[in-house]
Amino acid sequence: MSLADTKQTARRAAMNRRKAAFANASGDQTGPLRTVLRAYAGRTLSGYAPIRTEIDPTPAMAAHQGPVALPVVMGEGQPLRFRAWHPGCTMVTGPFGAAVPADGEWLVPEVLIVPLLAFDRQGGRLATAAGSTTGRWRSCAKAAKPSPSVSPLERRRRTICRSSPPTRRSTWS
Repeated sequence: MSLADTKQTARRAAMNRRKAAFANASGDQTGPLRTVLRAYAGRTLSGYAPIRTEIDPTPAMAAHQGPVALPVVMGEGQPLRFRAWHPGCTMVTGPFGAAVPADGEWLVPEVLIVPLLAFDRQGGRLATAAGSTTGRWRSCAKAAKPSPSVSPLERRRRTICRSSPPTRRSTWS
C-alpha cells in the first residue's frame, strides 16, 4: 500500500470516528482549550470557523482575552491572511465553504487553533484532504510575530506551523 493510500485509509477512519463523536456531542466542548489559552491572554489568536463535523472552537475564541482572527484564503498558492473576528461580526462564505469576516483589520497571530482529523504520536497533523491547507498553515510561521517573553528555542518548540520541514518525520508525512 502506498503512503497516499495509507493516508486516505486513515482519513476515512478518522472521519468516521469524528462523525460519530459529533453526533454524540452536546454543548460547549472547549473547556480544555480555554484552559490552555489562558496562558496566552493578550496574545493574538487565530481560530477557525468550523465546517461539517469539525469541533467548534468559537466559544473558546470568544472567551479569549486578546485579539482574535480567522484565516482567510487569498487565492491559489497564496499564504493565509488573518482577519479580526469577534462574536457577531459580519461573516461571508470563503472559498472552501468556511465563514470568514467580511471586513476588519488584518492581524498576525501568535497562537493558532488548527482544525484536523487526527494526529500521530509525533504530533503530525492529518488534515481532511490531501494538501488541503497544511502548506498554508506552515507558511504563516514566516509572518508570525516573535514573543518577547519566550526564548527563540522555546518559541521554535511551541510553533504549530513550521516554515521548514520537521526534523523528525511524522507517520503522515
